[in-house]
Amino acid sequence: MGGVFCIINCITLDEGVAVFKLIGMGLGYYFFGWWGVLLGLILGSFIDRVRAFGSGGANPLRNAMRQTVFLETIFVVMGKLAKADGRVSEEEIAHVEQLMQKLGMTEAHRIRAIALFKQGAVADFDIEPSLKKFMLICGHTSNLKDMLVVYLIVMALADGHLHPAEEALLVQIAGHLGYGPVAFKHLMDMVLNQSHFAGKGGDSATMLEDAYKALGVTKENSDAEIKRAYRKLMSQYHPDKLIGQGLPEDMIAMATEQAKEIQLAYDLLKQSRHL
Repeated sequence: MGGVFCIINCITLDEGVAVFKLIGMGLGYYFFGWWGVLLGLILGSFIDRVRAFGSGGANPLRNAMRQTVFLETIFVVMGKLAKADGRVSEEEIAHVEQLMQKLGMTEAHRIRAIALFKQGAVADFDIEPSLKKFMLICGHTSNLKDMLVVYLIVMALADGHLHPAEEALLVQIAGHLGYGPVAFKHLMDMVLNQSHFAGKGGDSATMLEDAYKALGVTKENSDAEIKRAYRKLMSQYHPDKLIGQGLPEDMIAMATEQAKEIQLAYDLLKQSRHL
């Protein structure tokens, strides 16, 4: 038994090992013998899955429901955003098509997404029921609310500018999801500045300022605080974690792009501050 706990003590949580699975097996053996090992394995695996993927990872059916609701919500709201300035332009329609191609969506998801987009673009369409449903199914899962708002901001900015009516609607949507004006502005600033780095040059001072904003920090923050903000963002955008929490697999590509920008922003700060 001492050997089991010796092995457990050598494992760190940061390495992502199934710690609770091993602990459960060790405790199960100690209290109940070999049958306890099996029980500990089951319980430990459950806890490890929740730790790694959030509460959605513990229940595959619930996770599948979250994927469906996330997909429904994002394309309905995209339609609403496209209609926010009074009309859905050909450019906006083309953008949705390009987005679906970029995401590599399955044919079934693509057909469903187009129908949802058209539904949201109907004049006077009320998105509040969709947002309430999202909060009911996905609202208690960490990261999914952030990812929904981030994706919507990215999509609204795809044509190079943010129409005042689109911004007002984004503020309204964020409010339904529990974000106050300050929290939404903070998230908006981060997303706006997470698209300045990949393959782009520019004034070094401006790039450095954008890098701070991309991580949601300032130059007054300590090195430790900057590292903490970076790690939190990279964890938020981790593909396995997002899929485990209910993000549809064909929506992961955009998260991967955001993660690359965050990494580049952090690399710039590392170089500047000698982190």
